[in-house]
Amino acid sequence: MKLGARIFKTGIAISFALFLANLLDLPSPVFAGIAAIFAIQPSIYRSYLTVLDQVYGNLIGAAIAVIFVLTLGSNYLTIGLAAVLAIVIMLKLKLESTVPLTLVTIIAIMESHDPNFLSFAALRFGTVLLGILASFSVNLIFLPPKYETRLFTSIHEVSEEVIRWIRVSIRHASAHTSLKEDIERLSNKLDKVDQWYSFYKDERSYTKKQQYTKARKLVLYRQMIATSKKSLEVLKRLHRFENELTDLPEHFHLMVQDRLESLASYHEQLYMKYVGKLRPEHSETSGVDAAEKRQEMMAVFVKEINIAHEQEGNEFSIYHLMHVLSAIIDYEEQLEHLDLLIIAYHNYHSDEIASEIEKAI
Repeated sequence: MKLGARIFKTGIAISFALFLANLLDLPSPVFAGIAAIFAIQPSIYRSYLTVLDQVYGNLIGAAIAVIFVLTLGSNYLTIGLAAVLAIVIMLKLKLESTVPLTLVTIIAIMESHDPNFLSFAALRFGTVLLGILASFSVNLIFLPPKYETRLFTSIHEVSEEVIRWIRVSIRHASAHTSLKEDIERLSNKLDKVDQWYSFYKDERSYTKKQQYTKARKLVLYRQMIATSKKSLEVLKRLHRFENELTDLPEHFHLMVQDRLESLASYHEQLYMKYVGKLRPEHSETSGVDAAEKRQEMMAVFVKEINIAHEQEGNEFSIYHLMHVLSAIIDYEEQLEHLDLLIIAYHNYHSDEIASEIEKAI
């Protein structure tokens, strides 16, 4: 298991909540620590939204607990009924994430047999609220996340691994089992990339310029992710149809190999272009060249189809090759679109690339 900032922040939030509860001499400070666990979030904005939801949820939970105790008393049955009612209300209000802490608040308040119940309930509610606010304070101050850097680094790392495997696979040098395991691992990494993108998207921008720049970056990073997914799809098809690809006519196999090598280099150069290590106008291949090469490859493909139909017993698999070629063309189109977005971004925001991102390549 990898120790990350969120794990450390959770521990600090618990300690801080317990410290504040003891400092204020609140009864049962453990409830502040429990509340801090539920309130910690991976980003500042999500933490802010969680604080609002948790406050609403706990107000509702505290109100239900007080009403039940004053009308029906406090016992195992009434606590269970209050919990059921709270869950129903939370679900109706679409506050599902607050249900666990709301139930903690209900139990913390309803387990009291203190004659001065209202004061006790207020103290317990305040203790839980203190834990929520302590967690938000830690999330706001301690280790502010840099999700853009993590996002770009994750995309780049996945792409680099996929590109290496594509180069090995097209030469039929990959170990079948090892590649299969890595494809699964890379798919999981791309799922994590989507999560980083979501966290970065949630981060707030406070000026018009920042909002405009971030909107362009979001489009750009979304396209980077889409391109990486297309490259992984190419790798999956190379792996799936590796036996069929060995039966390709040699000249056609060399053409596919050359095209994939060119696209892999193109993909690598786009990252360098984004961080400013290549001139924006530089391109591995121009749009005209790319179109000509696509047409040339498809012309040879059609020619091979005709030859395969004329020759009986030909082992050349047209159907399987279509899957590979369609993935290659999709990958190429995504690269070209990413190139255009990077050029457009540099035309307006060439000075907005963070130094941490430049060091990632």
